[in-house]
Amino acid sequence: LVAGALMGAGDVIAQQLVEQRGLRGHHYPRTLKMMGIGFCFVGPVVGSWYRILDWLIPGNTKVVAVKKVILDQGGFAPCFLGCFLAVTGATNGLSVQDNWSKIQQDYMDALITNYCIWPPVQIANFYFVPLQHRLAVVQCVAIVWNCYLSWKANRM
Repeated sequence: LVAGALMGAGDVIAQQLVEQRGLRGHHYPRTLKMMGIGFCFVGPVVGSWYRILDWLIPGNTKVVAVKKVILDQGGFAPCFLGCFLAVTGATNGLSVQDNWSKIQQDYMDALITNYCIWPPVQIANFYFVPLQHRLAVVQCVAIVWNCYLSWKANRM
């Protein structure tokens, strides 16, 4: 639920502050779609990933945190980002061919932006935050990331 609410909040921020649509120009179905993606895809996938990662590399030392960030940012993040863009394109009604073109257009830029934001956040998250609170911490930080993703994914 938190992931869905925060994905929706990120979309509202993207539409109102970045795109400056105003309340009359706000695209409410888009916000609902982003909430659905957060609730049905982002929350379950990321939450499960953190449990798997904690099982693969137990503990919370500095070395453990670095190992988790390497797996998270080197393996999970690139795959997750591609899937997120694909899911968003599909929910926006893009054909398979148009969706693939959009992913090719947006993926590298989004991945580079990901690497500017997430490694320091994840080091702190894996080192200081207990497993049961990691998704919430990430989603709170992710409100800015969600705003970026919503803008990037819904730019046609």
